[in-house]
Amino acid sequence: MRDLLPDLKEWINANEAFAIATVVSTWGSAPRSAGSYMAIRHDGVVLGSVSGGCVEGAVISAATEIIAQQSSELLHFGVADETAWDVGLACGGKIDVFLQSGRNEALITLIEALEEDNQAVHVFDIANGSQAIVGANGRLFSEKHFPKMAWEKASTQLDRATSSAQIIEISSNQSLFYNPLTPTPEIVIIGGGQITQALVEMAITMHFVPIVIDPRRNFISENRFPDQTDLIHAFPKSAFEEHPLHSNSAVASLSHDPKIDDPALTIALSSDAFYVGALGSRKTHQKRLKRLEQAGVSQADLARIQSPIGIEIGAANPEEIALAVISQIVQVYRA
Repeated sequence: MRDLLPDLKEWINANEAFAIATVVSTWGSAPRSAGSYMAIRHDGVVLGSVSGGCVEGAVISAATEIIAQQSSELLHFGVADETAWDVGLACGGKIDVFLQSGRNEALITLIEALEEDNQAVHVFDIANGSQAIVGANGRLFSEKHFPKMAWEKASTQLDRATSSAQIIEISSNQSLFYNPLTPTPEIVIIGGGQITQALVEMAITMHFVPIVIDPRRNFISENRFPDQTDLIHAFPKSAFEEHPLHSNSAVASLSHDPKIDDPALTIALSSDAFYVGALGSRKTHQKRLKRLEQAGVSQADLARIQSPIGIEIGAANPEEIALAVISQIVQVYRA
């Protein structure tokens, strides 16, 4: 949903009518996971996707009536359907898509919460479309008669460790869809060298917030990075005091200078960062492990370091190394 925000805000400000489609369950070869969103404007303009192309046409067609009636509907597509060949799922797979009018207070509240990069859980009854939006500090919005126990349960879905979209049966005749939306993940990069330049570009493309930390002024100049980059000219200890790490932080230590990398890794390993990687050969990493152990880092924490950093793809230049790193970060983030 976050990647749709800029265009959705334009639609809302222009008073455009639109529908929101949400993948609520999948099975088999369905290419998009539960929790994926797609927005369909009244004139057929589309943002995002719910299946990578398989069922989009059918969803867009159904959206016309949803927009006109400002209603909701649960759509089923799968190999058992007579329309399986038509919608592209004949190779196997099943997908359920909840379609609803985008002009409702619940979705407006959700969009506003995401704009401020806050955590939120989008909850709705897949039978009647009633909704609630729950934030870190409690309920942000719930429609009339939405069961209190349902939105209270949503607060337990805010932790990243349990942040997978899912259908939960509240009673024998009521099933609710919970979609936790965590803050935008960030990649904190130590060192502003050539690999970092390539990694920042890829991070932006992959919808991560790039943050570059380097005490060396010539490596952190603004003309070397896109405007979306948060540049911190400081040693890691001071930088992390200014910008604490959290469960949506990935740390890639790329300075190749122990005076910079070692303090950064020590702090990162004591944090909730979901990924910690460090540039260097196996031999270099063994020396690093000895230094960090002598500095008091536990064996359990040392085992968290991904090094040599990145997925093994035979990378031979900065751009390929950056590709290996971003691939590994995404792999760990989505695990």
